[in-house]
Amino acid sequence: MNMGRLAIAAVAATLVDGIYGFAVYGNALSNQFAAYPGVFRSAESGIAALPVMFAGILVGMFAATYIYAKGYEGGSGLQEGLRFGLLIGIFNAGYVIGVDYGILNIGRRMALTMALAGLGEWLVVGGTIGLIYRSAQGAHARSSVTAKV
Repeated sequence: MNMGRLAIAAVAATLVDGIYGFAVYGNALSNQFAAYPGVFRSAESGIAALPVMFAGILVGMFAATYIYAKGYEGGSGLQEGLRFGLLIGIFNAGYVIGVDYGILNIGRRMALTMALAGLGEWLVVGGTIGLIYRSAQGAHARSSVTAKV
């Protein structure tokens, strides 16, 4: 396992996730979040929490990238990344959103919306991790072949 490439993939996944989050959660779904002011922060008050949120995303992406790298089977980086993202997205929808629905005062529509948005998010993040980690493995394999020749 190449720790440098793992770090690059985790940082890239964090950036991609931040862009996805801004577009989907921060813009497309902002009105739905605003319907639950007792549950979700307002856009104005949420700004102060952004450093902690992004630090948490980075930590999570390091863990997700490590899990991906441990299970990497050497195939197509994008295909394996999307499969990984799909599985994490299903886990997120079932466990995280299911639990959120049970403990937060949100409606079924909000829970379903969050589950679908999370699935899309993890497909994008998984694809990013797969492309970057795969390119690293491919570069390593090519350099090993070149060194033997």
